[in-house]
Amino acid sequence: MLTYLKYDHGKLHAATVLEDCQIVRVVAPTHAELALLGGRLEIPLDFLAAATDRDERPRIETDGDCRLMVIRVAHQQGGPDTPYVTVALAIILTPTHIVTVCSEVSMVWEDLLGGRIRLPHPSERVAFLCALFMQIARQYLAMLRLIREEADAAERAIQLSLKNEMLIHMLNLEKCLVFFTTSLRANEPIWDRFRRIHGRELSEDEKDMVDDVKVEFRQAQELADIYSNILSGMMDAFASIIANNQNLVMKLLTSITIILMLPTLVASIYGMNVDLPFQHSPHAFLVPLALSALMSSAGIVFFFKKKWF
Repeated sequence: MLTYLKYDHGKLHAATVLEDCQIVRVVAPTHAELALLGGRLEIPLDFLAAATDRDERPRIETDGDCRLMVIRVAHQQGGPDTPYVTVALAIILTPTHIVTVCSEVSMVWEDLLGGRIRLPHPSERVAFLCALFMQIARQYLAMLRLIREEADAAERAIQLSLKNEMLIHMLNLEKCLVFFTTSLRANEPIWDRFRRIHGRELSEDEKDMVDDVKVEFRQAQELADIYSNILSGMMDAFASIIANNQNLVMKLLTSITIILMLPTLVASIYGMNVDLPFQHSPHAFLVPLALSALMSSAGIVFFFKKKWF
C-alpha cells in the first residue's frame, strides 16, 4: 500500500499523486508497487528488497543519491504468544522524497498523521528524522508500560492462584522484552553514524537533536533491561514457590502415610495365624485397637513437635 503525504504548516496531509508530496509511506508493498516506486524515484532495488524484510538489522547504506536507514520499531501484533514484537522500518532518502517502508502497519505513523505533533519540514532532513525517531522511542516506552502493567496483573493473579496460564503469559512477556532489548541495542550504533545521512558533519543544533533522540532511546533500553530483570526474577521466585509447595505437599503426604502405617502394622501382626498375646481374652479386639490408637497418637505428637506436619 502506497500513501502519499504532503507537508503543510507542521502537519501531514494525504496527497493524490507522487509529484505533490514530500513523503511516501509504504506498508506491506507488492512487487508491482516496489517496481513502480523504484522506477519513478530511482531507488536501488536492493534498498527496496531490504526494506520489506521485517527481520532486517539496523544499518545505514548509501548508493549514489539515495541513502537507506533501517531501524527496529516496536509493534503490537496482539497475538497470544508474543503480543509485542519489533519489526524493521526502512527510511529511504532520495533527493526529492522521504520514503518509509514497513511490512506492518506501524502505530508511529498513526500518531504523526493525527496532527498531535508539529513536525519540521521534510527538507530539513535531520530535524524531520529526529522527530520521527523521537516518536519511535516514545512508542517503545508506551509498549514497555503496557508490558509492565500486564506483568503486574499476572503477578497479582499468580499470588492468588498459581495457574499455568499466568506463568505462560509472564513467559511470553519476557520473550517480548527480549525482542525489545535486542532491537534497542541494535539501534544504538545508528546515532553515531547519523552524519552519513547528509555526508557531512552535523551542526550544533542537529547534534543536540540527535543527542535528545539518543537519550530517549537509552531510556527505553534501560527500562527494557530493568523490566526484563524484574520479570526474570519473578519467574525464578515463582518457580521456587512452586517447588517449595510441592515439597510441602510431599512432606505432608509422607507424614500421613507413616501415621497410617502404624495401625496397619499392628493389624498385620494380630492377623497372623499363630498364637498371640491376649488372643483368648474377651477383649481381644480392643487390645490391638487401643495399641493402634496409642502408636498413632504418639506418632502425631512426635511429628508436631518436629514441625513435620
